[in-house]
Formats: sequence, structure tokens, C-alpha cells
Amino acid sequence: MTDEFRGSPRTVDDVMTHTVVSIGQDAPFKEIVELMEQWHVSALPVVAGEGRVIGVVSEADLLLKEEFRGDSPDRPAPPRRLADLAKSHAVTAEALMSTPAVTVHPDATLAQAARIMAVRRIKRLPVIDRLGILQGVVSRSDLLKVFLRSDAEIAAEVTRTVSAYLFPRQTVTTTVDEGVVTFHGPLPDRRLVPVAARLAQAVEGVVDVRMDLTAPAPPPR
Repeated sequence: MTDEFRGSPRTVDDVMTHTVVSIGQDAPFKEIVELMEQWHVSALPVVAGEGRVIGVVSEADLLLKEEFRGDSPDRPAPPRRLADLAKSHAVTAEALMSTPAVTVHPDATLAQAARIMAVRRIKRLPVIDRLGILQGVVSRSDLLKVFLRSDAEIAAEVTRTVSAYLFPRQTVTTTVDEGVVTFHGPLPDRRLVPVAARLAQAVEGVVDVRMDLTAPAPPPR
């Protein structure tokens, strides 16, 4: 990993794609499909004016045209499907897009972005500034980049931010194997165990935290 991934917390700005393709609200259906194919993306932000994000067109929006092929817009449909039926007859981004767009700011943490994607069941988020101007896009695969950090990087950060803070005068050591952090050694105060686990888990790239701690040896008589 490069130096941009050193230190916590990580933000969306660290991993997002800054060069991003977008479309205007008048973009025609076929052009949207062609852009998605060309750029290998599953959704495109729709922008207006100087780049303000006003919506998103996804593959799911486009596939409604195939799903409802042959149906008439006058044919009765369940209320929750009326919007989908209308989209199936849309020919421009403005009529196809989901609005308001689900977005995120560059300074959001990766955990916040991941939570939004999970709750809203989406694969990509437009990244906007405080004025709503498009800055980039963050995807699920971008969020997984933190797990490419080397074990040495993770160990150094856990040692610096957790062990040195909680165990400054104790012989607790840290090892990392495939992203799994293990604390080793004697620990007199067992109350520090859940604290250490929580702090280590917060380090980006950590897959799991384990404890190999023992009670300190009694002093010689």
C-alpha cells in the first residue's frame, strides 16, 4: 500500500475514484447504456449546471425497459410499481434517474460509506462537496482496498495507537497474520482486554482481533 493509507481514520477521499464519468439530465437512453459499457460501471451520476449531482441512473433503472417490455402505461399496476412502469417508458436520464441521489462527502469515514451502501443496497456512491458538486465516486471495491494493507503496516499502527497507549510499561506484544491481530504476553489488568480489542478493530485493514494474554508471574519471594 502507498503512504496515503497510513494512519487512522481513513476517509472516502483516500480510496474514491476522482476521475468519474457523469451524464446530463437530457442524456438519451442508448448513450447511457454505451457509457456504462465503456467505463465498466453499474451506475452514473446525473449532474446539472456546474456539476451538481441531482440523481443517479443505475442498471436497475435501465432494465425496467426490458422487464416491462410490451406493457402499456395505461395498464393497471400495483401502486408501488407505478414508478417503475413509468421509468420503463423513459428515454432520458431525467426520467430514468433515482432522485434525490444517495451521496457521501469526501471526509466521511469508510465505515459510514459502507453503512450507507448496505442500508440502501447500492454498489456505488457519488462523492460530493458541501455545495453538492461531484468530486468522484466510491464503490464497494474501493472500500475493500484497506484490506490490502500489509501485515507490517497494520502491526506498526496497532503497536503505535493501541499497545503503546494501553500497555506502555508492560510486555504485551502484537503480531499480525493475514490481517488478524493477536496480543501476546502477561496482562495484570484484564479490564483492558475489551478496550484493546475495540481499539484494534478500529484500525483499517484489521480482519479480526485475538487475545493470547496470561496473568503475570508472581514476584519471587
